[in-house]
Amino acid sequence: MENIKKTAEFLKKRLKEEPEIALILGSGLGSIAELIEDKTIIDYDQIPGFPVSKVEGHKNRFVAGRLSGKKVIAMQGRFHFYEGYSMQQIAMPLRVFKILGVESLLVTNAAGGLNPNFEVGDLMIIRDHINGMGTNPLIGPNLDEIGTRFPPMTGAYNCQELIKECAEKTSVPVVSGTYIALTGPCYETPAEQRMYRMFADAVGMSTVPEVITAVHAGYKNIAGISLITNVHTGTAHFIPNHEEVVEAATKAKPKFQKLVMSVIENM
Repeated sequence: MENIKKTAEFLKKRLKEEPEIALILGSGLGSIAELIEDKTIIDYDQIPGFPVSKVEGHKNRFVAGRLSGKKVIAMQGRFHFYEGYSMQQIAMPLRVFKILGVESLLVTNAAGGLNPNFEVGDLMIIRDHINGMGTNPLIGPNLDEIGTRFPPMTGAYNCQELIKECAEKTSVPVVSGTYIALTGPCYETPAEQRMYRMFADAVGMSTVPEVITAVHAGYKNIAGISLITNVHTGTAHFIPNHEEVVEAATKAKPKFQKLVMSVIENM
């Protein structure tokens, strides 16, 4: 709690106003932060003891300001368990945001499609998730100042209808599905792809720890969107790579930005 409060105080002194919505922008999806007006930029390495992501497509900075008329703070780059960071480090920004007064979260990621009906470039509303990471950000002493010891995860993604309405208004096609998070950093074997396809629609290496933390901290609104960057075939002929993830994110930028702007406006 001491480190969380110190970081919150550090950011509070540098922000022009108290944010109400937090954005976590996944691989290649950080461009939405460029649309923030009257922005304040704080690099992660300026914050004592704060993690820094070394993954391509992550700029490692907070961008705060106004987006669609709302006060926002965006993580232009997130931290991953496979980089060697602890679950507590991954959870830390969500707890800092809560102390700053944030009540709503929009989390995004680049994900591999497991549902054979999905196509590269689809935007998937996260309906629910499966924690396949073998650990949990809430393990250890409970931070009673933040939340309860045993938080229920039912209905975690409570902004699904809002995203659907915004997609309809902006004429952005969306799909819906369950997201499974694995530790990474290796991509799934064909056998694993076939197994995960039985109970999930998309697979990635993030998001779930952050959403668990947000639920624990009592965020009122949580929305999740996955960009499908490839579609797993479950055969040895399919070989995913990070370059195609970034490329797919670049191509999807216009519709992704349009949808996110609308969600933020109506959140």
